[in-house]
Amino acid sequence: MATSLDLVTALKAELKRSGLTYAHLAERLGMAESSIKRIFAKGDMPLSRIDEICRVLKLDFAELARRVAESQPLRRELTLAQEKAVVADRKLLLMAICCLSQWTYEQIVSTYELGEAECIRYLTRLDKLGIIELRPLNRYRLNVSKTFRWRPHGPVMQFFREHVVDEYFAGGFEGEDELLLLVHGSLGPGLSTAFAERLQRVAEDFAQQHLADQRLPMKQRKPYTLVVGLRSWWFQAFVDLWRERDGPTGHTPAAKKTIRASA
Repeated sequence: MATSLDLVTALKAELKRSGLTYAHLAERLGMAESSIKRIFAKGDMPLSRIDEICRVLKLDFAELARRVAESQPLRRELTLAQEKAVVADRKLLLMAICCLSQWTYEQIVSTYELGEAECIRYLTRLDKLGIIELRPLNRYRLNVSKTFRWRPHGPVMQFFREHVVDEYFAGGFEGEDELLLLVHGSLGPGLSTAFAERLQRVAEDFAQQHLADQRLPMKQRKPYTLVVGLRSWWFQAFVDLWRERDGPTGHTPAAKKTIRASA
């Protein structure tokens, strides 16, 4: 939600954009320039004053509030409560996934067995959860960033682990336009972060291409799911074969100790 300070900051930007000085604004409002400078420096003014300045700028207050909302930092993750609410309703989770893929309202109702009123109801719930900002004509703006991810150990990822992962990896990945790679190696300090950032850019490229191809007819598009993963991990199926103190951190791993203790 926009605060008074956010609105004042946006007004400063609009004054600069329009080339209107504090002196000019003071003259238009019948105030002293020092008073104008003081209220802007304080960063707090009543809505009536903000409305007056908007009229001078020929700017609708709703438009000012919209610009403030669009300038706010976007979420990289949802809260635990938000995720619990989303995963508690299968159709709400579906709607969230569609919105994160930036499907239009028309695409959603034409693809899934969701009535128009039902679809609007779920969009409204996502708006109340703060995931989207619902706009007229059933349009929406995402309140999450390009680098958004579900909480690694949150309820949504748990849902995917239980209901989606096995089905996804059970596929053969044999199509000419499909790919499954498993690459194992050891990296020096800091390099894993660099690789993670590059993989993030690949995911963003995939998302951008998805958006660009939304203009194509549905019959000319195929659904794809890109899964990107990188973690510090050793094959647990082979840990009992490690030599003493030859584990990845120079000591006998806990998994190997457990195996030996139960032998």
